[in-house]
Amino acid sequence: MASNEKSPDVQLKVISAGAVKRGVARIAEAFERAAGARVTVEFATGPEVRKRIEAGEAADVIVAPPAIMDEFAKAGKIDAESRGFVGRSRMGVVIHASASKPNLSNTDAFKKVMLEASAVVHNRASSGLYAAKLLERLSLTKPLGRKVVVVDSGSAVMQYVADHPTAAVGLAQVSELMVMVDKGCAVKLAAPLPDAIQNFTSYDVAATANAPEAARALARSLASDEAKKIFAATGIS
Repeated sequence: MASNEKSPDVQLKVISAGAVKRGVARIAEAFERAAGARVTVEFATGPEVRKRIEAGEAADVIVAPPAIMDEFAKAGKIDAESRGFVGRSRMGVVIHASASKPNLSNTDAFKKVMLEASAVVHNRASSGLYAAKLLERLSLTKPLGRKVVVVDSGSAVMQYVADHPTAAVGLAQVSELMVMVDKGCAVKLAAPLPDAIQNFTSYDVAATANAPEAARALARSLASDEAKKIFAATGIS
């Protein structure tokens, strides 16, 4: 999974989408030990990753949705040969840790849960954009009205639900939920979205155009078969 060549003087900076945080962090730590390079990882939403890189922020490795990586490739910001597939994250319905799990077996059941919620929370990142379109497509936007709450990030979705235990629900990526549960946030997964309305967000990795060879080795590690086993355990398939 990691390079066999020690690079004690190399320092690498990774900017990654937050949904793959658990897997990226674990693989980066393993790479540090194996390669001897120092790896710093910073996490943000997909749109924030785009904004930071387009603004000229330096990074050696980027993990982001394919559409964003396509933009970086066209702009010459990444090494196209180093690009690889990391995995996909499913979306689910988040409820308070003390709440009873509702029926979410099909689309009609999902709509009922949304309409009965005291608040429906999603973020402004890729998963949140899908959530907003989904509510509109299911003719839920107008009936829900001000009950729809939009926050900045997946972690903020979880925190809002944790702080409103009555009947607030969140729409977020399952992998982000697992990160917050690990941190002790009082939320849990009610269920993934029903198959008919499920959404997968994919993530790619690449070294930046002028990054050192160690960055390419790290990118290969993050897209390796061994890495996929680690990501699978964190909700990324």
